[in-house]
Amino acid sequence: MSSDENEQFCLTSERAALANFLDAQREGLIRKIQGVDDATARQTPTASSLSLLGLVKHATTWERRWFQVVMGGRDSGEDWPTVRGQNDTTFMVSDQDTVDDWIEKYREQIEQSRSIAASMDLDSICARTDIIKCNLRYVMFHMIEETARHAGHADIIRETLDGSRGI
Repeated sequence: MSSDENEQFCLTSERAALANFLDAQREGLIRKIQGVDDATARQTPTASSLSLLGLVKHATTWERRWFQVVMGGRDSGEDWPTVRGQNDTTFMVSDQDTVDDWIEKYREQIEQSRSIAASMDLDSICARTDIIKCNLRYVMFHMIEETARHAGHADIIRETLDGSRGI
């Protein structure tokens, strides 16, 4: 990050800083899968069972769950949260999963997340207190942490696959 970009984060509001840091992590994750063909993106070249495509699929799922379901109170259309402890399924990919499709789905969920976040104060309490009692600020911090962790995983996987490094 350049000093001008860093200064921009520091001189704006808390909301803008959280949104900017979250967007930076989201884009970092997307950059790690861009330019990789579908078969390579499905590979699990490290000791873990993670793949680039699985990470983007997982990130897409959790964008929807945290912003649309937890904060917005929307129906998830799935059994979640009754599937707690079974999160590995959100990383699993098939031959039908493609890089382009999952990047598009991820970007769609990001836009939904941004829209929901923009409609609330940081202190707004989540709609699904039966899942967790938190506010938008907590969700944004959590998603920065979660997305950054997975962008780091993606960086290691991509370096293993083709030697490229850096988020």
